[in-house]
Amino acid sequence: MTSIRENWRIALLIVAVVASGFVLFNPTGDAAGANNTTAATGATQEETLTNLKYGLELSGGTRIQAPLEGWTAEGIQYDGDNQTGVETRVAQNLENVSVQQVELLSPAATNQNAWVLEVRSDVAGANPDEKRATVRSAVEAAGLSPEEVNPGVTATTREQTIKVLRDKIDETGIQGGRVRSVFSVTEQRYSVVVEVPNANRTEVLGLIEDPGRVQVRAYHPVQTDNGTTVYRNRTVLTNDDFDSVGVPQPAGSTVGPHVPVVVKKDNGVAERFQQDMVETGVAGQGGSSCGWPAGTGPCLLTVRDGEVVYSAGMNPSLAQSMRTGEWQKQPEFILVTGNFSEASALAVDLRAGALPTTLALDQGTARFVSPTFGANARLNALIAAIAAILAVSVVVAVRYGDVRVAIPMVLTGLAEVWLMLGFAAGIGLALDLSHIAGFIAVIGTGVDDLVIIADEILQEGDVATSRVFQSRFRKALWVIGAAAATTIIAMSPLAILNLQDLQGFAIVTIVGVLLGVLVTRPAYGDILRNLVLEEG
Repeated sequence: MTSIRENWRIALLIVAVVASGFVLFNPTGDAAGANNTTAATGATQEETLTNLKYGLELSGGTRIQAPLEGWTAEGIQYDGDNQTGVETRVAQNLENVSVQQVELLSPAATNQNAWVLEVRSDVAGANPDEKRATVRSAVEAAGLSPEEVNPGVTATTREQTIKVLRDKIDETGIQGGRVRSVFSVTEQRYSVVVEVPNANRTEVLGLIEDPGRVQVRAYHPVQTDNGTTVYRNRTVLTNDDFDSVGVPQPAGSTVGPHVPVVVKKDNGVAERFQQDMVETGVAGQGGSSCGWPAGTGPCLLTVRDGEVVYSAGMNPSLAQSMRTGEWQKQPEFILVTGNFSEASALAVDLRAGALPTTLALDQGTARFVSPTFGANARLNALIAAIAAILAVSVVVAVRYGDVRVAIPMVLTGLAEVWLMLGFAAGIGLALDLSHIAGFIAVIGTGVDDLVIIADEILQEGDVATSRVFQSRFRKALWVIGAAAATTIIAMSPLAILNLQDLQGFAIVTIVGVLLGVLVTRPAYGDILRNLVLEEG
């Protein structure tokens, strides 16, 4: 009776298989039992028995690819003096561009040898050449001399946009959404690719086409020099001023749909907001009654992408706590909206943040994959995997003619696939056809390695002792290790470089090879040792 110590590799494989099963079927997993409809997009998550996530090609959904709106004026020699003034002048020289959409970036910020001025918006012009000339004229009118003006934005802005888009998708609860950038050699520019499973084009556009800039404004009376009273808007909070955003709440008996929020205390944000409420009269004695837009009373306006989504006065108790200064110690309040869908969209924007620039959707492409196609793709992928396993089983059975050798070999190969599925579920990898191709490739290469082990041990005569077995087994492992290293080196550039589907194939292949070399191949060696030595 062999001990566990002698068969620790088999024990390791069993533990890994059990752990993968737990990861795949753990009911607390994000994907398990998902059957929810997101309020922000209306997309319905398909109910699944496992925690596996499926990408666009295996579940259906929408892929949108488009460049980012923006222009960069590069090669600017600038001393850094009065940076805000220069940005303001450039914005004033461009139609429908705010100063918040113009930024001068130092060489240290862009890893270049000169300053770069970035305009995070499209500009007026009938064609790219006219737009380029418009940007150059605006920059030169502000006293700068750019060497060249190009469409697009800096790498920092592109990365920030991708992060916000990812956060927006994650906040909706959609499983398997992906956002990445790709470079077009023909167009010589970057585009952003957004993939959202289980959502149509309209739903995805509703999520990504607007920047999601949220402002809370104080609508309040101001006395002019001639003694008349006019009402003005003062921005008192933006996306970045909230410390936490609660779960959107439906309408109650005394308040409509709303989002609970906590204002930041850092840098005096809560204190400044409290002071603004008192100064503008929104937190007046007894609260305030909103008179927007007629101009009959101060109130708070919730503004999303320049449009007022709700206006409301302040209740007396909240106003009292602001006047006494107690509110800033626990700076909580609610943002009310007209309906629950608006509350959900507002919460997404507040958590994810505002996009630094928008996608030029008119210059991009959109592709919709029907859920039926995704379901058929999953079925076909399963059939292909089963066919590969059956083919391997037949070849192995014919090759050795001994089920005691062939069955453990096939089961070990299946265990390797099981471990890879557990890995995919554990890291939240959204499986697509490229990943399935990697799985099938791993099945073939894995069994190849197991055949090498069996041949090395069984085809050189009887195995009389454990020492003989170990010698032959180490020799086989050296061959397998060298082949694995070659595969990993060959696949590494594909895994690192952003080559879309090839990247997914390479990642799955590398993971499969590592699991095989470290777990499944050594375990098969122990299984074969027990069979051979007992037989001998």
